[in-house]
Amino acid sequence: MTATRISALFDALLSEKGSDLHLSIGYPPMARVRGKLTPLREAPLTAAEVEGMLFELVTPEQKLQITEELDLDFSYTYGAKARFRANYFYKVTGLAGVFRFIPSKVQSLEELSAPDVMRRLAERRSGLVLVTGPAGSGKSTTLAAMLHHINQSRHVSILTIEDPVEFVHEPLKAQVTHREVGPHASSVATALRSAAREDADVVLVGELNTPEALEQALQLASSGVLVLASMYALGAQATLERILHSFPEQKQAQVRGVLADSLAGILSQQLLRSVDGKGRVLALEVLLGGGAVAALIREEQVSQLSSQLEAGQAQGMQTMDQHLERLVAAGAITPTDALEKAHDREAFARTLQRLKPDFEVPADVRA
Repeated sequence: MTATRISALFDALLSEKGSDLHLSIGYPPMARVRGKLTPLREAPLTAAEVEGMLFELVTPEQKLQITEELDLDFSYTYGAKARFRANYFYKVTGLAGVFRFIPSKVQSLEELSAPDVMRRLAERRSGLVLVTGPAGSGKSTTLAAMLHHINQSRHVSILTIEDPVEFVHEPLKAQVTHREVGPHASSVATALRSAAREDADVVLVGELNTPEALEQALQLASSGVLVLASMYALGAQATLERILHSFPEQKQAQVRGVLADSLAGILSQQLLRSVDGKGRVLALEVLLGGGAVAALIREEQVSQLSSQLEAGQAQGMQTMDQHLERLVAAGAITPTDALEKAHDREAFARTLQRLKPDFEVPADVRA
């Protein structure tokens, strides 16, 4: 492993079991550890330090891109220790960079203590499975674990389309092809368009971020391919609304029909601090497609999904607030952290008062 000026900071991040490294002129290097930003030294970084560390890791072509387009995404392999997803950008103080840690070993569903519904969705032969949530909520880790389950259990052709490639899956039972936007395809939509011609059984999409990519993913999912993808959205209802609102009004009826037929499920997740502060706990909202859910999508009644989520617990469905309630009752997370992540904070505050009579509801939540 070649020593670089950033190596000591990577090592410090890994020793602290951090998830992200932030480098910014005028601030100390910061590590996100169990959800909180922590300085790795007292002295702020100078412009020369930041530029030296960041430019040392890129090719001349990548350096030209960041200086001309003011933004760059790529993956970086740190010897045998780790891989990072890197984002370089410019802000008021100058050049900055954020590195997201990608474990070299893909965790299994069992190692993640994933609910059975994740395994059932991964074992689907077709349909669209969306993993959604805010940045840093573990979407990539969940998708990688689901893909790993497929890779070790089925003789299929897997195609990943990412910007950049994050987890690298070595072929087990499956054939695995990784394609990266930029070096291998001009866009996510372009790569999805050719996926059907590449005889893919399973397609993983790092992020569905354009109407064109959404449309191609829906077409693939409706044609007998299992499509696993992530999106930035908070909750199953917000995810569906974002998809539908991505298309012009005259096209929405058609999209609703395809989405109703092809949606296998939505896993909307958030990560919260554990009670002991030593780890993170996954809180999950689960929506499964078909039946009454498909009818609500087709009939423009997505706003009524919450009742289906609450009523579908026997099938593995749950609202975010239902899962948060169970996590508080189990002593896994604090009532304060749970209330911060709840979708209906006023109703959840009443639930907390029933669970924890001594819990004092913040003034901004009181009716």
